[in-house]
Amino acid sequence: MKTLIIIPAYNEEGSIVRVIRDINKHAPDADIVVVNDGSTDNTEALALEAGAHVLTMPFNVGIGGGMQTGYMYARNNGYDVAIQMDADGQHPAEELPKLIAKASDYDLVIGSRFVEETSYRSSSMRRVGIIFFSKLVTLVTRQKFTDTTSGFRAAGRKVINLYAEYYPMDYPEVESIVYLKRKGCRITEVSTEMRSRETGKSSITPIKSVYYMLKVTLSVLMSAVRYDKTTKAGEVG
Repeated sequence: MKTLIIIPAYNEEGSIVRVIRDINKHAPDADIVVVNDGSTDNTEALALEAGAHVLTMPFNVGIGGGMQTGYMYARNNGYDVAIQMDADGQHPAEELPKLIAKASDYDLVIGSRFVEETSYRSSSMRRVGIIFFSKLVTLVTRQKFTDTTSGFRAAGRKVINLYAEYYPMDYPEVESIVYLKRKGCRITEVSTEMRSRETGKSSITPIKSVYYMLKVTLSVLMSAVRYDKTTKAGEVG
């Protein structure tokens, strides 16, 4: 399968080269595109030097806009699989074969820290958020999920086309799953190891965390209403 690794990056000069080199080591047949989201450091130059394709946004558009750009690139260039990875080193490239192996059987494969026991450890507040959103999405989609905030994902052609047309803007990981279920996509999780951020710092502050919880919960509930209508229409039909 023709595979693309999409790496959204904002001021990740401290880790981007290492991430690209690790991908080349563990998935040498995959192409890499870095979506440089208006970085003010040397992210763009370092990614180019490391051999990745780089799409540079004129200003910071956020993770949603950056990922949609990456999926548009995947669609327009005929990729069969597009894999999302963080630029900060949290997603180990040695786990890529697990996602790729499942990508031919499902529309979306999510790398999960919790479907099985892994070495990943998080703060209590972050863990509460992960559990809350996983249970919320499980409730509204009627499919069990354990790690809906994971950004380590492999998308097949159906999802590439859907995400190229629409991708949630702010903190999109959770809402984007409900959106795909509403479109009839087949989704699964595979157990993957993840690391703590290697460099830089998270953009999610305590205040943003509260905003995140409220906004995403509302978005998921609104999507759930549309999901139920779609499901019932299908049953009637």
